[in-house]
Amino acid sequence: MHISFLLHNAYGIGGTIRTTFTLARTLAEQHDVEIVSVFRHRDAPVLGAPDGVTLRHLVDLRKKSATYDGDSAEHARPATVFPRGDSRHKQYSRLTDARIAAHLQGIEADVVVGTRPGLNVHLSRQTRRGPVRVGQEHLTLDSHGYRLRREIAHRYTLLDALTTVTRADADDYRSRLKLPGVRIEAIPNAVPEPACPPADGDLKWVVAAGRLHRVKRYDLLVRAFAQVSAARPDWRLRIYGAGDATGNEQAELRSLVDELGLHNHVFLMGSANPMEAEWLKGSIAAVTSERESFGMTIVEAMRGGLPVVATDCPHGPAEIIEDGVDGRLVPVGDPDAIAAALLQLIEDDGLRHRMAGAALKASARFDPARIAERHESLFAELVARGSQGHGHGALRTALHRTRGSVLDGAYALRYKAADVLRKGRTS
Repeated sequence: MHISFLLHNAYGIGGTIRTTFTLARTLAEQHDVEIVSVFRHRDAPVLGAPDGVTLRHLVDLRKKSATYDGDSAEHARPATVFPRGDSRHKQYSRLTDARIAAHLQGIEADVVVGTRPGLNVHLSRQTRRGPVRVGQEHLTLDSHGYRLRREIAHRYTLLDALTTVTRADADDYRSRLKLPGVRIEAIPNAVPEPACPPADGDLKWVVAAGRLHRVKRYDLLVRAFAQVSAARPDWRLRIYGAGDATGNEQAELRSLVDELGLHNHVFLMGSANPMEAEWLKGSIAAVTSERESFGMTIVEAMRGGLPVVATDCPHGPAEIIEDGVDGRLVPVGDPDAIAAALLQLIEDDGLRHRMAGAALKASARFDPARIAERHESLFAELVARGSQGHGHGALRTALHRTRGSVLDGAYALRYKAADVLRKGRTS
């Protein structure tokens, strides 16, 4: 098969980029695979180009490049196809709308895969007979605002399939949105086996990793570790990750560490890329998020042979960790429960080592070969069925587009009215 992925920016860094590269690299062992990046802002991808995969871009934002598009008049005009509800909307423009449309109209592939809601909407508007259209959701339905959920409910009906990274999110799409004929499958992210041997479980470090954002609730982890260090001062905590441009979260965490007198026990390490070698420097991993779309760091830690103490938040941790077997699940927002679970593993060497072994074994189900096989099976079935198989006929498309024009007009009037009201309040 010829499989084409449409990605926001293959030259940056992030979970969607990493998992797309992993999947594409693995599929490329058997298929003709390309990644088309909407944007290119640097010469080489931060994560390194995936072996065997063709990589190209649609809009060049390298200022020193002969093909620089950043000063195009069309790039200064807001996008009208890429939905406003997608958090990346401000980066898109009439230029990206046109380039993406031209790319999709001319694409020669068996399967084309969108990797975020805005790109899936573009994909759904590609109505000529051609590639099977698969939308990927790397976040959750609940993480999208009302405006984007309305757009999704309307536009995703013209996809052939939608994949989510958790069963819980797939159930949400099936029960809360009416997407007749659209195949909805839960396929988790793939995580490669680390190149180095697993952790031995004897180093007295707890490791946490992820962006420094309030949703990750590192403040709870720091408060929990105050209890851990009081009972076991020989254990320490490393937190890896960078915050946003303001740096507020990092500054607040550092202030909390100082306030609790933990400067010799809790260390803010900044970003690490790749992260796999850093997991191996610890014996326990901790994830204290109030919500997760999947839980990539949980799997990464388990692949390194670490049991994970994680909050039982929606949607991912409970689909990855078997509580009491390969890790611990604790209530969301409870630092006492986090501390107790960490201390249970710290105080019982045998339990910690048994859970580490179980975590390593269980994490094999996220191996890229296994995950790629599930995608390959889905793609092959859809290609065999044909993209018109669930009713993508001319009449259905025409009715859908007419309904879309009416809805788009209603949205425009509603938001124009809202703008008028807002301006009236501030005048």
